[in-house]
Amino acid sequence: MSVTQSEKFSDNTLNGNAPSSLSTAAARNLATTTKSAPQMQEITSRWLLRVLPWVEVTGGTYRVNRRLSYAVGDGRLTFTNTGAQVRVVPAELAELPPLRGFEDEDVLSSLADRFEQREYAPGEAIVQADTAIDRILAIAHGKVTRLGAGEYGGHSVLGVLADGDYLGDAAIVSREARWDATVQAATACIVLELPVAALRNLIDRAPALRAHLDAFVAAAGKPQNKLGEAAIETVAGHSGEPPLPTTFVDYELSPREYELSVAQTVLRVHTRVADLYSQPMNQLEQQLRLTVEALRERQEHELVNNREFGLLHNADLRQRIHTRSGPPTPDDLDELLSRRRSTRFILAHPRAIAAFGRECNRRGLYPTSTELTGHTVPAWRGVPILPCNKIPISGTRTTSMIAMRTGAEDQGVIGLHQTGLPEEYEPSLSVRFMSIDEKAVMNYLVSVYFSVAVLVPDALGVLEGVEVGHYGDLPQVPTPRAGS
Repeated sequence: MSVTQSEKFSDNTLNGNAPSSLSTAAARNLATTTKSAPQMQEITSRWLLRVLPWVEVTGGTYRVNRRLSYAVGDGRLTFTNTGAQVRVVPAELAELPPLRGFEDEDVLSSLADRFEQREYAPGEAIVQADTAIDRILAIAHGKVTRLGAGEYGGHSVLGVLADGDYLGDAAIVSREARWDATVQAATACIVLELPVAALRNLIDRAPALRAHLDAFVAAAGKPQNKLGEAAIETVAGHSGEPPLPTTFVDYELSPREYELSVAQTVLRVHTRVADLYSQPMNQLEQQLRLTVEALRERQEHELVNNREFGLLHNADLRQRIHTRSGPPTPDDLDELLSRRRSTRFILAHPRAIAAFGRECNRRGLYPTSTELTGHTVPAWRGVPILPCNKIPISGTRTTSMIAMRTGAEDQGVIGLHQTGLPEEYEPSLSVRFMSIDEKAVMNYLVSVYFSVAVLVPDALGVLEGVEVGHYGDLPQVPTPRAGS
């Protein structure tokens, strides 16, 4: 049973403990408390929004014009499995460069049926360098390493491939194609293999496929640079008066366009609350402040994860690399930085930054820090490593790290927005009064418009498969003795 304040007073009086002055509990009824503004745990540093150079987009659309490129089809394959049996999704075979744009589902399904499933143990050689390509490899699960001959004996690591990657597609259009590297399983792997003989047999029986491959070979024979762009003919170091080449710079006929995306919500505030309870703090202003913070958090999440324009999904597949051993090592970050010039920032989940720190400690390395807008942040090779908790961590405790060059003048990554909106509250964010309904509730539409564009493919790179809970960091669990 609860005890009332009067009963407590009576008990204190009977026991000779009557108060001799006003209690603090009673005094608070006449006092004005000192209070904080409403707090919010969701607010983060939002470094991505701070470091992106924002470009004004009038008309809501930004077009990225580039030189004409012949390089297509550098995608990844998708697989399905029934129990232990794995099969490549037929339509995904169009991600192979020679098959890009081929849409005959029956032929692609027949091609998928000809793949044979193989499993390899860690360290086992899958193919040997400088031998004829006799099969096309599709990595369904696991990680493989491409090894080349070292200058002083031994092997050099040419790259790491993982789930969805493929090898040997050059054999689709060339009978003389040879393996340019030894491929070795780094982990236990499931690989689907398409014998070249079975492929040739299908090509002979499918006129549409043969015509498509002939067109691909014709397009691939056009002059182009190592990046697949249409070549600009020049000569140098000549003497006399030789005829000079004529040239022109060709452009893409269908350049990519980025439309501004929007994050919105409707803020609702009762007029009674706004009228009677806005001292000492304005209730509407505080409600609006926290709503804007939530929208900015969502904005950064979309810039990282949106499937249409987000950084994780729009990185060129040739700019995506895998860790060599799982946790992010200095070697992995060096490889990531070497893929582009003038990397300005690296974005990583805080747990990935901690994992990188552990790897540096393991090697006895002490990365320096750098100053950025008045803040001291960790850095590697002078490139700031900025925390971003919007980069997801998978159920197997793996994540990604993003490296980028920024700025339109440097052909980098840029943020897109439009300012000067009606009833603008912050740049590119507007707050519009909508109505007061029959329940005396005011409605405000809060909107923020944004997107992000990658001007050239090498401006953005991603280190994938970053383990943040590497087993080597955990203590060994003792095996219980029998009978214990």
